[in-house]
Order: sequence, then C-alpha cells, then structure tokens
Amino acid sequence: MKLDKHAGEIPLATPHPSHQVRHGVTFEDPYAWLRADNWREVMADPDVLQDDIAGYLDDENTYAATVLEPLKDLRETLVAELRGRIAEDDWSVPIVDGPFAYGATFSHGAEQPCLVRFPRAVGEAATDEAPPQDPEILLDANREALDEGYFRLGSAMHAPDHDTLAWTADRSGGELFTLAMRNLRTGRDEILMERVTPSIAFAADTRTVFAVELDDNHRPARVIAQALGDTRRTVFEESDPGFFVSVHRTLSGGWLVIDSHDHQTSEVRLLAAHDPGGTPIVVAPRIEGEEYDVAHNDETLFIRTNRDAEDFRIVRAPVDAPGRENWEDIVPHRPGILIVSMIVFEGYLVWLERENALPRIVIRRLLDGDEHRIAFDEEAYSLGLSEGHEFKTDTLRFTYSSMTTPSEVWDYDLSTRERRLRKRQTLPCGHEPGNYVTRRFMAPAADGALVPVSLFHRADTKIDGSAPLLLYGYGAYGITIPASFNANALGLVDRGFVYAIAHVRGGMDKGFAWYANGRREHKENTFSDFVAVADHLIERGYTAKGRIAAQGGSAGGLLMGAVANRAPDRFGAIVAEVPFVDVLTTMLDDTLPLTPPEWPEWGDPIRDEAAFARIRSYSPVDNVSAQPYPAMLVLAGVSDPRVTYWEPAKWVARLRASATNDPLILLKTNMEAGHGGASGRFRRLEEIALVQAFILSALDA
Repeated sequence: MKLDKHAGEIPLATPHPSHQVRHGVTFEDPYAWLRADNWREVMADPDVLQDDIAGYLDDENTYAATVLEPLKDLRETLVAELRGRIAEDDWSVPIVDGPFAYGATFSHGAEQPCLVRFPRAVGEAATDEAPPQDPEILLDANREALDEGYFRLGSAMHAPDHDTLAWTADRSGGELFTLAMRNLRTGRDEILMERVTPSIAFAADTRTVFAVELDDNHRPARVIAQALGDTRRTVFEESDPGFFVSVHRTLSGGWLVIDSHDHQTSEVRLLAAHDPGGTPIVVAPRIEGEEYDVAHNDETLFIRTNRDAEDFRIVRAPVDAPGRENWEDIVPHRPGILIVSMIVFEGYLVWLERENALPRIVIRRLLDGDEHRIAFDEEAYSLGLSEGHEFKTDTLRFTYSSMTTPSEVWDYDLSTRERRLRKRQTLPCGHEPGNYVTRRFMAPAADGALVPVSLFHRADTKIDGSAPLLLYGYGAYGITIPASFNANALGLVDRGFVYAIAHVRGGMDKGFAWYANGRREHKENTFSDFVAVADHLIERGYTAKGRIAAQGGSAGGLLMGAVANRAPDRFGAIVAEVPFVDVLTTMLDDTLPLTPPEWPEWGDPIRDEAAFARIRSYSPVDNVSAQPYPAMLVLAGVSDPRVTYWEPAKWVARLRASATNDPLILLKTNMEAGHGGASGRFRRLEEIALVQAFILSALDA
C-alpha cells in the first residue's frame, strides 16, 4: 500500500539566518535553532525541552502518525509476528560462581528481566530439556520500572560474598545511570551514586564498589570508590576530555582495572582488589595510536596490544614490571588475522580471532602450550565468548548463530574438548532453518577492494532481479556486524525479501586495515563500498535498482545520509535510525558529549583545516542538494546523548526543502527515550514493526 504524503499537514521548519565561519569558510546552519540550549537537562528529563522545539517535534510525530495510519493493520500483524518469535517465558543459561549460579528470567509477557540465582547444581544442570526451576529473585526490573516512561537495567554485579548486589539503571534514555546497592538478605536498596555509567566492580572486601561518574558534559571521567555508609573517594580522574574511562575486575579476582581510552589509544591502571584504598599503577603510559587491554594470571599479565602489530598480538609481562620493555610475545602478530578478544583462565588462554570476516576460537593450555581450535561448518556465522565468573575452571562458554540458525549457548570442556548444548533460541511460532539459504561472497569496490557480503533469503525466493532487498550497513569505530541470527528480519524475508549485510570498510571485518581504510581521510571508502555492494547485488540478480531498502543507525545513519546524497537512484527507501548526519557542526562543538572522543575517528575540524574540508565534503546535512531522493523514515530519541535529536531534525528539514521529486520523508522522535529507542522487549517491537511496514509500503512489496 503506497502512502500519501499529503494525508496530513507537512510540518515546516522555518529556516533562521545562521552561519559559522571556520578556516576562512562560511557555511550556513539555518536550522540551528532546533538545538536546545538546555540539552544537558533534556538528557536527564525530556519534559524540560523548550516549548517551541518540543512543539515542532510533536508536529512531526503527528504528521508521521497520520501518514502511516493506513499501515495500522499491517503494523499490528507485524507486531504479532514479531512477538510470536519471542518466548514469553524465557531464561538465560545460569553462570556459576561458588555455591550459586546467576542468571535472568522473563515471566509471561514481562517487558523487563528478573535477575535470579539458583543453587550451583541446579544451574549446572539447566538445559532446554530441563530448565532451571524455583529461582531466588534478586531483582525484579519490572517492579523497578513501574510508573517509569523509560527504564533500562544497565548492569548488575554480586559481591564476592554473595550478600550484596550492585546494580545500575537509566530512567530517562539519556544514559544517566543510578547506582544502588541491594542487601540480598533484606531486599533493601541504598542509592550510592547518580550520573554514573554501567561500569562497576567490587573490591575484595565485598563492601567497596567502584563506579565511573560522568562529568558535566556527560563524559565518563572519574572512577569513584564507595562503601555503604562511607565517604566517597575519587580513585582516578581523566584529564583529557577525549578519553573515556571504565572499570572492571580481572577474572582472577586479583586486580581492579581502570581503562582510559579513545578510539585509537588506551592506558590501563591496576589497583589491587584487596587494597581498595591504594593508588593505581600504570601498566604502560599512553602512546597515541597504541591500544592494549590486560588479563591476569598469578604473577603474570597477559596483554592484547596493537603495538607493532596492526591486527594485534598477545604478550605477557610480570605484574610487578608490566612496562612495554618487558613485553614478551606469546601469540605473535599475523597480518590479516585480527585478535578480537581474549580470556585468561587459571590453566588456559583463549582468544577469538577473525580472518576475512569469519571468527574462530583458539585455545592454548598454559602448562605446555598445546593449542587447538573449535571448528564450525556453516558458510557464514557469528561467535561470542562469555568470560563467566570463575577463574579456576575447565569450562568455556560461547554463543553461536548464523543468519539461518538461531542462537545457541554451548559449554565447552577445555580439557576433553567436548561440547554441551545448554540452550537454543526458541521461536514459539516455529522456524525451519532448511527453508532458508545463507550466502557469503565478496563484492568488488571501486578501488578493487573486496567487500564481504552476508545474506539470507527463503529457499523458494526467485533470484532473478525481482526480489526486494534490505541492505544493512554500519562501517565505523572498527565495529564488525556479525552474520548472526536475526529473528526480526524474518518478517521481511518471509515476504520475499533478501536480507543482506554489507561489511564495509570502517569495521574490522577483515582486520584492522579494513577499519583504518574506512575512517578519517579514508572515510569515503565506507560510502563507496556500500554503493558497490548494492550494485553487485543488482548485477547478481538478487534485486533491481530502486528495489533496495537501505538501513543503518547511529554512525550507520551517517552512511545512509551519505549514500542518499551520492546514489539516491539505487534505493527505493532509506531507514535512518538515530542518524549521525550533522557531522561537521557536531565535530565543531567540543561541549557535546562525544565530540572530543570522536576526533580520532573523524578528524578535528576545529584545529585541522584538512579535516574540516574533508568532513564538510561528506557531512549529509551539508551536502543535501536539489535532486530526487527516495522515501525516507528517520527515527530519533529526544534524550539521546550520542546523536542529539536535532541532527535528524535538521537533516529532514533540509531534505524537504531541497528534494526535486516530492518524496515521502518522515521524522519520528521518541519523546521518552534516547539512543537505544524504546525500552522493554515488547515495546521495542512497535518500532521494528513501524520500520518494516514503511519498507514494505515504500517498495510496494
């Protein structure tokens, strides 16, 4: 069903004369008035948004609702289908720790999880055939979420003595978390800190918790230690506004790790877990462009680093002399094979590596260096490692899925090499993997680079150019989009769509070089790769020009904005979720939360004239032109601290003013949420159904 853009009154954002002059260049910013002066307060409480801006966003939401009204029945059908793929009663595989096993459950129809624990033997025995019974409820997030417009549980961690639970929650969508300590004997909470991140860790004394506090510009900047009833102590404060801080405890339990990092440099400090009042020591002073992270075993630090190793290597050093001069290779650098992460147990080193966009798990016994890999058969798949709670164990937990195989949780015996399936994702409506086909191939980019493509479709879908296709992309920060199972995509695939992922440069799908060639001065590769994949899919008969719906969010929304400006004829629809589209203006405003930390990714246009010119050449808002554009659905969150709501609002206003073909362009702002959209496992389905209904309508599928 085609939508009528004139079914409602199209909101008009009145341009106001406004401009900036940088590096001798004047550029206009006619919709700058959409930026709230009190944006910091809005992230904590969306209701304080000034009336004129709130009124405009409400008008946009009303217009979108009116135009989308004919899709009401379709959206309700899609929501029912989406819900039918979610187990109403569900549970996570418990993670053992001492006498207990910790996990989460969802009761019938519940939006939020319950954090629970079981006796260890119950947790160890739990499988799909014998789900764990009679849990002890530690925290019911549904009760905590009552009367909240938005609620997201950020993190939860039990103390080493199992008597206390530290937990964080965000109640605005602005990622301003509150830290509480719950006495598990009485069930009573004490609020310890406000305006923190979900990053928390316990000291060995079981009563001191470490958390990361946000500064006035919403940046994780200070590590705070506090015990119940005691005064707070600042353990570490980061002086560089471009660096974020996190804290965690090593799996060995021996050390608290304070990590300062941006997108290309890191610096780690260690604090003995038994001495929470001590002074952190630096492992290796920060050097621009060098990254590392650490794990601990006895008197040794294991360090994953890109020093002299583009795709990372693993070294070791004595705990009491951890500097770079003492680093000794144990897993040397192999170009093109990216070491993604590592886990160090008492007797084993385990790491996840990736080559040509496919992951694999490698295990080394520390006693004698014996090494083996865990093998998998499918053409494209996704793997994830779970560290767990216990250091002295022979059990490794990992997750596996592919685009056609629902997620599976496996326990692997590191000694006997036996696998045990603990849980498989259940789709109550049913799912037969044999009814679907997954493929992985390479698409040639304009410069000859080969871009990995993962896709799946129904086995009975005709590959003759007639099928509609959804093409998803991201391409930033080195983030790899896995070829994992996505139950939500079945709503389109079962209606004849091909679902494809373009693993464009800017991610680390093919190693660190793949990332480096998609950032800063090479950012254009991300955009041209996506268009090249679209063209290749057309050439191979998977779809046709104008039959592609492109989708991306956040930095992937920048990708959507860029390809809309560069190749609008390839796409019949574009969905941009919380899109980072006002890149130049944002990177010029160093008061915004992510601007200084983002300069290593995009460049610093304040001090670097070349970076200014480069960003200006692709920033979607600044490159909207008088040309035809496809139908677009643009989603935003009013309390979003990562991509502020005014970026998509400004972009939509410019698109409407410039497009020559009178396209349907809708802006929908969630007035109760931020970057992650609606909270709750079922509320989120409304947004997914909206996107899918819009795509089906726009492509007449």
